[in-house]
Amino acid sequence: MRTLPTIANPIRGSSLVEATIAMGVLAIAIPLVFGALAESSKTTLSSEAESHSTWIIPTCVQEIQATRTKSSQFFPATTMHESFPPQGEIWALAFSKQGEAVGRITQADYVNGARQIDGKTIRYIAKLNAVNRSPTEVTPHPVTSLRVQITLEFPAISPVTKRQKLQFYTQIP
Repeated sequence: MRTLPTIANPIRGSSLVEATIAMGVLAIAIPLVFGALAESSKTTLSSEAESHSTWIIPTCVQEIQATRTKSSQFFPATTMHESFPPQGEIWALAFSKQGEAVGRITQADYVNGARQIDGKTIRYIAKLNAVNRSPTEVTPHPVTSLRVQITLEFPAISPVTKRQKLQFYTQIP
């Protein structure tokens, strides 16, 4: 019995050009995938913060109003139309992942970031600031009020320069 000779296939494996193209595609695709994952993580954190802001912001406003009646849990008493915080201080509250108030943040923890307060993990920091309205500013009502800015910052563990921020504004008498 006679067998046919096998013909050697001259093209086996990949050429250098094919390998270079494959490496180029991977070099572009892998960073894009990791970039997309990082952005989706930021988007998730932002949407969680926006959802929890419906609990956090009213809690902050209640604390501000409680300073007027000297019943604030976290801040010293203030008087009507008094700006806060005093010069050189930071008024900031820490909130858990679920949006529950945990406690007041110290200035050092605000600047450097904090993971826990009294053994409770924190995710959000709400910075409170109010200023008197300008007497020359035109308003629909002649009532003197404070313009309040509440900045929701997250994640709390990050330094202040690296946190994402959502700003909310309101007025209180």
